[in-house]
Amino acid sequence: MTGAIAGATPAGAEGLAFGDWMKSVQARTEAALDAFLPPASRVPAKLHEAMRYTVLGGGKRVRPLLAHASADLFGADDDTAARAACAVEMIHAYSLVHDDMPCMDDDALRRGKPTVHVAYDEATALLVGDALQAQAFEVLAGSTVAPQRLVTMLRLLAEAAGSAGMCGGQAIDLDSVGLKLDLEQLERMHQLKTGAMLRVSVVLGALAGRELESAELDALGAYARAIGLAFQVVDDVLDATADSATLGKTAGKDAAANKPTYVSILGLAPSKALAEQLRGQAHAALAPFGDKAQRLRELADLIVQRKA
Repeated sequence: MTGAIAGATPAGAEGLAFGDWMKSVQARTEAALDAFLPPASRVPAKLHEAMRYTVLGGGKRVRPLLAHASADLFGADDDTAARAACAVEMIHAYSLVHDDMPCMDDDALRRGKPTVHVAYDEATALLVGDALQAQAFEVLAGSTVAPQRLVTMLRLLAEAAGSAGMCGGQAIDLDSVGLKLDLEQLERMHQLKTGAMLRVSVVLGALAGRELESAELDALGAYARAIGLAFQVVDDVLDATADSATLGKTAGKDAAANKPTYVSILGLAPSKALAEQLRGQAHAALAPFGDKAQRLRELADLIVQRKA
C-alpha cells in the first residue's frame, strides 16, 4: 500500500516531545484507572484494596500508550480513548496477577514490589484477577460510541484475552516447559500470549475514533504483529541479561524454569538482531499513515530499545 490514508489526525497534535507525551499519557491513564477502579473503602474492602495495589502506581503502561497513540491518530475523544486504554491495562494487570501465582510462574516480585499472592494471599490474588477482567469490560462498555462499534470492541477484547489469544498463549507456554520448540512454534505462542493484547490495544484505540477501512486495519495489524513479537524478543533478551532490580521482576526465571525463549533458540546476538528487524517491519507497516503515525513509530522504538 502507498499513499496516506485519508481521515487520520495527527498523533500527539499538541506538539509534545515523545518523552513528555508519554509522561502525559501515563499520568492520564493513572488518573483514569484510579477513577474507574472501586474505592478501597467499598465492601469487600480487601478485594478492592488489592485490585488497586495491583493496577495503580506501577508499570510502563505500554498498552495504554499504544491505545492512546492509535486513538489520537483516528480522532477519538478523551473519554473513549481512556476507556479503551484502561480496559486493556486492567486485562494486562489481571494476567500478571495470575501468571505470578504458585500454580503458574510462582514469582514473588512484580513491578518492583511483592506480587499480590505474597502481599495478600492466593485466594485474594485469584479473585483480583477475576474482578479486574470483569471491570475491564464494564469500563469499556461505558463508552459512548455507536452500539455496533462498541459490540465489535467488546468482542475483540474478549477474543484477545481468551483461549484464542492471551490465555491460549499462556496455556501453550505452560505446556512447553522443558520442550524444544522451533522458531515457528515459539512465534505462535507469543503471538497469542503477548501479541494479541498489544494488537487489540492498537485496534481498540483506533475504533475509539471511528470505523476502520480494511486497508487501515491491515496496516495496524501488521504493525501490531511486529511490535508484539519484538516485545517478547526483547523480554527474553532482558531476562537473560538484566538484573531483578532493573527489571522490577525476577531476572533469569525463564532459564531457571527451562522455558523455551528466543535467546535459547537463536542465541543472544541473533535475538537482538531480530528485534531490530521487527522494529523496521513495524515502521514500514505505518507508511500508509505518513507522519501522522509518528507516536506509533516512537512506541515501536521504545519497545525495542527499552532496558526494563
